[in-house]
Amino acid sequence: MLIKLSGGKVFDPANKVNGRKRDIFIRDGWIVTSPGGAKPDKVYDVAGKVVMAGAIDLHSHIAGGKGNISRMLLPEEHREFQAKRSRLTRSGSGEPTMTSFATGYRYAEMGYTAAFEPAMVPVNARQAHLEMADVPIIDKGAYVMLGNDDFFLRMLAGKTDHKAITDYVAWTMGATQALGVKVVNPGGISAFKFNHRMLDLDQADSHYGLTPRGILHSLTRALTDLGVPHPLHVHGCNLGVPGNVKTTLKTMAGSGGRPLHLTHIQFHAYGAEGDRRFSSGAARIAEAINTQKNITVDVGQIMFGQTVTASGDNMTQHRNADLASPHKWVCMDIDCQAGCGVVPFRYRERSFVNALQWAIGLEIFLLVNDPWRIFLTTDHPNGAPFTSYPHLIRLLMDRSFRNSMLDTLNKDAAAVSTLRSIKREYSLYDIAVMTRAAPARILGLKNRGHLGPDAAADITVYTEHANKERMFEKPDYVFKDGELVARRGKITNVTWGATHVVRPEYHPGIEKKLKSHFENYQGMSMENFVIRESDFPNDGRFRAQTHKCGKGRRA
Repeated sequence: MLIKLSGGKVFDPANKVNGRKRDIFIRDGWIVTSPGGAKPDKVYDVAGKVVMAGAIDLHSHIAGGKGNISRMLLPEEHREFQAKRSRLTRSGSGEPTMTSFATGYRYAEMGYTAAFEPAMVPVNARQAHLEMADVPIIDKGAYVMLGNDDFFLRMLAGKTDHKAITDYVAWTMGATQALGVKVVNPGGISAFKFNHRMLDLDQADSHYGLTPRGILHSLTRALTDLGVPHPLHVHGCNLGVPGNVKTTLKTMAGSGGRPLHLTHIQFHAYGAEGDRRFSSGAARIAEAINTQKNITVDVGQIMFGQTVTASGDNMTQHRNADLASPHKWVCMDIDCQAGCGVVPFRYRERSFVNALQWAIGLEIFLLVNDPWRIFLTTDHPNGAPFTSYPHLIRLLMDRSFRNSMLDTLNKDAAAVSTLRSIKREYSLYDIAVMTRAAPARILGLKNRGHLGPDAAADITVYTEHANKERMFEKPDYVFKDGELVARRGKITNVTWGATHVVRPEYHPGIEKKLKSHFENYQGMSMENFVIRESDFPNDGRFRAQTHKCGKGRRA
């Protein structure tokens, strides 16, 4: 089937197209060059409308045990947000604790065609993939958590040859069907089990004698050697702690020039100055990002209202438990591998800390020069539900609106923020970079995030409007793999996206060591740990698309 989108105003940064009038042709789910004399089977007149590739969320907690714990912890949230079953869609509930089917629908209605789970615990990976398989329409993928698991820490403490560590990383990625690797509070989740309540970058834990810096060095080296497209995805030390900007800057500087992605950077950009011992470190963070080209970040912007914080960082979540709103929380260890903490939270406009957190995130967005190295996230649901993205885009694109919002917040926080003095406004091209082209590039998704020939026909069409929130919340058309799936904020067709994975090569000798470890310490056999495509129903919900590793140092 040949489809034509006629006369749109195209923003396609991957191909350096900035608002040019162009026709786009789709044949059997893929974008093609002009078909010559072939007559399209369907024509959409999009003259004057803004056309972009489908948006990509590279960090959104959409599957896994922590999400299910959040749902069980907040049944009242599910009563408040309910979506009834329709002719096309299944029922759903929740917003910060959104159910799987609703997640796919809401993303597609906003023009998003992919979202990636950033914290998949290896031992729970099968459940996470089964849950992602229930998320309709959009593409998915996950980053597997390493750096706090006992097997890795034992190898590192025992000064195991680095090639064996690299083989273990590669084996784990393949076994769990992962797209990348995430480290959460490096060594901190493990140290929490031995009664540490904080662990700084160069502080050795009492059990293994390892530092977070050493863990980061080993994992970044392994991923570089393997040529995995996505850099190490780092949730750093001391999340949310006043003064943690110093640790974050040391983490950046200590990367050794290797690619490093620092996630939800807003939560790691706090100074300890002022009467309240809490201040913005955004300018220092942005300066470091601007000068260190190997560093990329996503922001983790907070928005005001009720949400739930769900994280593998049980050290931080235990520390924040007294702040829970409503006052209930869960904190747990997970089978020699990781941890989990779930703490409901309400961000308040009148709170000095919350208002300044909001301003810090926006300061980082606006002070980082290169939109190719900063990504739009709220760390869903930790900073806010992903449904707040249109509002966030308006804040970035409209200075007057941003300043009017600042006027409604805690006056002391507004007074110490530099946000009002920042004149920058994002352009549509900047938004297309940050939410399409750049995420696809950093994830290694060569046929996503752009509108050139041989790209998957993931396309979003908007009516341009002065109110950018209104513009981005309900696109005119959303196409997924060439099929119209949403129109003006309503689902028109339910499809199943791909699951993106990377399967690096490894020496099979690592499996002998792993088998012994599983038999002695793990609650699951190694054979059951490995996820196979045959584990999933043959109904299209799990459709793996494997991406090649680049030319690593071992290649």
